[in-house]
Amino acid sequence: MRSFLKYTLATITGIMLTTMIMVFLVIIIIAASSSEKPVEVKANTILYITLNDRIVERAVENPFDFIPTGMSRVREMGLNDILSNIEKAKKDNNINGIYLQLSAVNAGIASTEEIRNALIDFKESGKFVISYADIYTQKSYYLASAADSIFLNPKGNFLLNGLSSQIIFFKGALDKLGIEAQVIRHGEYKSAMEPFMTDKMSSENREQIMHWMGSIWQYMLKGIGEQRGIKPENLNRMADNLEIRTAESALENELVDGLRFKDELINSLKAITGTEEKKDLRVVTLRKYTKVPAKRDYKGIAKDKVAVIYAHGDVRLGNTGEGTIASERISKAIRQARRDSSVKAIVIRVNSGGGGVLASDIILRESELASQVKPLVASMGDVAASAAYYILAPADTILAQPNTITGSIGVFAVLPNLKSLMNKKLGLTVDVAKTNPMADIGSPFRPLTEDEKSILMSMVEDTYDNFVEVVSDGRKMSVEEVNHIGRGRVWSGENALDNGLIDAYGGLHDAINIAAGMAGIEKYRVLELPKLEDPIDQFIRKITENTRTRMLIRELGQFYPYFETIQELEGLYGMQARLPFKFDLH
Repeated sequence: MRSFLKYTLATITGIMLTTMIMVFLVIIIIAASSSEKPVEVKANTILYITLNDRIVERAVENPFDFIPTGMSRVREMGLNDILSNIEKAKKDNNINGIYLQLSAVNAGIASTEEIRNALIDFKESGKFVISYADIYTQKSYYLASAADSIFLNPKGNFLLNGLSSQIIFFKGALDKLGIEAQVIRHGEYKSAMEPFMTDKMSSENREQIMHWMGSIWQYMLKGIGEQRGIKPENLNRMADNLEIRTAESALENELVDGLRFKDELINSLKAITGTEEKKDLRVVTLRKYTKVPAKRDYKGIAKDKVAVIYAHGDVRLGNTGEGTIASERISKAIRQARRDSSVKAIVIRVNSGGGGVLASDIILRESELASQVKPLVASMGDVAASAAYYILAPADTILAQPNTITGSIGVFAVLPNLKSLMNKKLGLTVDVAKTNPMADIGSPFRPLTEDEKSILMSMVEDTYDNFVEVVSDGRKMSVEEVNHIGRGRVWSGENALDNGLIDAYGGLHDAINIAAGMAGIEKYRVLELPKLEDPIDQFIRKITENTRTRMLIRELGQFYPYFETIQELEGLYGMQARLPFKFDLH
């Protein structure tokens, strides 16, 4: 009887909870649907831009942002939407200008460059761009330098001290655990596994980091100098001596145009827009402005299309969702664009440090087939290196920003050896019976033999030779020329233009315009592929999949990326073509 009551009560409780959840979801869907109406932009409106949300190549519109989940959420904003909105605002007679709130810019340096270029282009309309911040980091100030006027909180901070690249090395920790990372690689600059092999940078790795990082720093100084009328060498001197320590010193050195509190800045904006003192400014945020229809230069609906294939994240096998370059998903998207007769040209937008060789080969096949029948233009984001460069090598034209990271033409294989951990730390032993001498090659419970290392090295060498040949064919360069700039070496976009890895500087919109021009079309629509995941499906998946990750992020905080790096060692399968590090320039 007691068991019967217990199960009956559990069943009733389950039904009630299910009903409540269903009702809650219906309310959510209705609320989300009601928020789809585009806002009305009236005359004399300012486009208000903040970039605190994490900026990705494109973001799934989340209608559930208003839900209080009790957990910190990382909101995302699509770079494609940001660029389109700035271009739209340039032609919108109801938009007077842009107000930038730039205490943070949560984007990569090349993405920041694309936004900066869009703002410079926006100013050609004669409309104003004004920037304000409580704190200017180097990245946010670089973006702000595109503005007509730059203002800083009188009590605010300003950072100008140069770039640095820090790498955490895990070799000591692995030694204590009894784990050996057995790495077979081609190229003295292919240092992706250095953190697991040694306790400091190799001379080759330090050389390449200083080269590309120095290139990016000099380009930033040049860009700031051109907009602010300050010599790059003077800016570099300020960074050397950390001269800009206060808001007053930033003003004295003409890095900003004024020191104002927020209310004073708002009054200035009211004066510029002719808004009465007692009335509020008319502003529209980027998110709301995204839903405002763009003004077209032609009537009707264009039949021709330019397909943009978004490929960002690690290159891996399978059909994983947005944020990974999954072989099945991306190759299918390229194939769809190739077979669609209304698609006249294809742009592949890549933002990735590389990944699995087999997965990139699957995607490469579709890139090659597409390039044979339609114009194929490649657009690089913050990074397009190793396997990510491999898949875009067949493109007719490759564009990048001067501060994009690319190259890293090299290959490695890694196999963990857990024998010491198992035997000495855990007291476990493993025995094996096998029909052939190498039946258990790659076993994590023993070290590789010299013969096995030799075989794996020959496989890595063959893969590297194939990589060089693909780049050679795609870039119309000799094998010797590709090998000279290969060997795993990383380059900035500025370096890449000099050595032939890219054709020109440019962003996503430049790539689309070039592709349309190559196809000979003037009126066209942009078709974005692969199709984004349904917001409701994404919401449910994130709730079920990301609970553990969010808990780890909450517990580990700033150390979570290092945990993630160690975890990746377990997930590496087969031969890899990856960047030698993760980086973020501030």
